[in-house]
Order: sequence, then C-alpha cells, then structure tokens
Amino acid sequence: MPTYKLTYFNLKGRAELSRYIFAYGDIKYEDQRVDQAEWAKIKPTLPFKQVPVLEVDGKIISQSFAIARFLAREAGVAGKTSLEQAQADMLVDTIFEPVVLIPWREQDEAVKKEKIAKLFKDTVPGWLANLEAYLGDSTWFVGDSVTWADFQWHIASVVLDTLMPGFLKGYSKLEALRDRVGALPKIAAYLKARPVTPM
Repeated sequence: MPTYKLTYFNLKGRAELSRYIFAYGDIKYEDQRVDQAEWAKIKPTLPFKQVPVLEVDGKIISQSFAIARFLAREAGVAGKTSLEQAQADMLVDTIFEPVVLIPWREQDEAVKKEKIAKLFKDTVPGWLANLEAYLGDSTWFVGDSVTWADFQWHIASVVLDTLMPGFLKGYSKLEALRDRVGALPKIAAYLKARPVTPM
C-alpha cells in the first residue's frame, strides 16, 4: 500500500474532494493542514508553489483535480469504463463552474453580496436545470454506482447552500442525490469527524 500525504490549508477548499475520496475508499493518509507560517516555509519546496499537493511514496502531484482523479482511480470511483471516466471528468468540471465564480476574496461585503446574488440569478438556475436533466431518474450521475462526480456535487451543493439557503428548491432529484451521498456510511462518518473550518 502506498504512503499518501495530502497537504493543504486548514480549509475544505480545493482539497475536500480528495478527502471525500480517501474517506470513501477507506485509504489511510496523512492530512497535513498548514498555517500561513508553515506555508511560507514549504512553498519554495513545491514544484508549482501551490497547494494542495499529494505525496505518493514521496513523489509529488499538484493540481486539485489531477490529485482527485488519481485518487478516484485508486479508490474505484473514477468510473468503470473509459467512457464513464470521461463522463465523470466532465461532470466534475461542470459542477465546479459556479463555485469558482464565488468572489471569496472580495473585501467589500456589499460588493460581495451583490456578486453572489448575480451569480445565483444569472448562472446557477441554468446550471441546475442542466444537471437535473442530466441526472434524470438515475441514482448516480454516472453508471450504476457512485463516482467522484457525485462527491463533487455534494461538496458544491453544500457550499452554495451556505450562500443561498434553499437554492435547490424545485430540483428534487439533485437534492436527493446530495442526500444520498451524505448518507453513505463512510462519507457520513467523515463529515461528522472532520475539523470545523470557515470554508
């Protein structure tokens, strides 16, 4: 069994998808959460000067989706066929689209609130409609078993719900999918035990 070490800040952020996969796959790893002082020390040692990074037996992988995709294959949640894997990749990217538009670093609270309201008015409804139609009557987004795309949906929908509570009203299939993922025993256990962080 390889030795895994995931390094990121003490946040959910761009490392959370990998943490879900580790939890679901029951894969042991070191969850290194660094503060700003530690980050200043390790940043010069990293190949692309950014986190998250995953060390696999000492070899470093950067980029959050590259890390998660690798772990999804290791945990058996990448998709059962090449086509399913491509579909899962597509969904992971699609699900992330509005999340990356959230103005996390905006200092002016009034401006931030306005930008978030615009996001939920102009972008989120069409995005939800497309995802709801794609899911249809299926239990999971891809194939007949859970994939990392479903984990990505759980993470994104929870984040968006903190910004606009009830935003899934009228999208019962997507809401049910979020609940199914959260009820998976290993995911539920992880969610209960994970550190409480602001984001």
